[in-house]
Amino acid sequence: MSRHVAIVTDSTAYLPPEAMERHGITAVPLTVVLGDQALEEGTEISARSLALALQKRRPVTTSRPSPEVFAATYRVAADAGASGIVSLHLSAEFSGTYDAALLAAKDAPVPVRVVDTGMVAMALGFCALAAAEAADAGGSPDDVVSAAEKRAAGTSTYFYVDTLDYLRRGGRIGAAQALLGSALAVKPLLQLDGGRIELLEKVRTASKAIARLEEIVAERAGSGRVDIAVHHLAAPERAEALAERLRERVPGLVDLHVSEVGAVIGAHTGPGLLGAVVSPR
Repeated sequence: MSRHVAIVTDSTAYLPPEAMERHGITAVPLTVVLGDQALEEGTEISARSLALALQKRRPVTTSRPSPEVFAATYRVAADAGASGIVSLHLSAEFSGTYDAALLAAKDAPVPVRVVDTGMVAMALGFCALAAAEAADAGGSPDDVVSAAEKRAAGTSTYFYVDTLDYLRRGGRIGAAQALLGSALAVKPLLQLDGGRIELLEKVRTASKAIARLEEIVAERAGSGRVDIAVHHLAAPERAEALAERLRERVPGLVDLHVSEVGAVIGAHTGPGLLGAVVSPR
């Protein structure tokens, strides 16, 4: 039996499949365009295939789901018995996904609340999980949206990239900042702030940048109950090592997720990405 409020998100949440199944969360896939092929994230292109394409400097772009795909998703949820839907998506600064969901919501068979979380990756995933828990508890659409927004407000995202070139090419960070970083041969630490990617610090070497990332995450986590996600692209050893150190350093750690990002985020960050999401309970 369907719960009262259905939860929809998109493929950039990178939620573990078992969590999605347990909570009945549906993720609408974004599209990755690799050369002349349009492929759905999470089903038709792997992160490893993307990393290889980027390393070979093949052209890679991304695009939002169509409103028609969202409309079909909303119909399925309504047909399954949902009387309302909360649709949670990555920052509108990164993608037109939120706008596509809004268009589809206008003609949906049940009321749909579309939320720009200002988040991406497991920062979005933690919002979706909070929303699903509120829905499982019998919450109204307002309750569910409030739970997601509260989780988003407390969640921080930090990441390291080997180069700013991919973000610059995709228009996700200012060209001047990217050129400055390349000229000084620094390793950038970035953060998600107000739905945008902002330069946080510049560090001289990769090892120092990753050590600094660990310090920032541990400080932000503090001693309260907190969930953490560690993301990477083609850098599994880095991710596992960081996760192991955070397990030791964060006393209030509840859940720790380690995963490779999908093709949409990977296309804009490039191989070598190492990121961490800190989400207090």
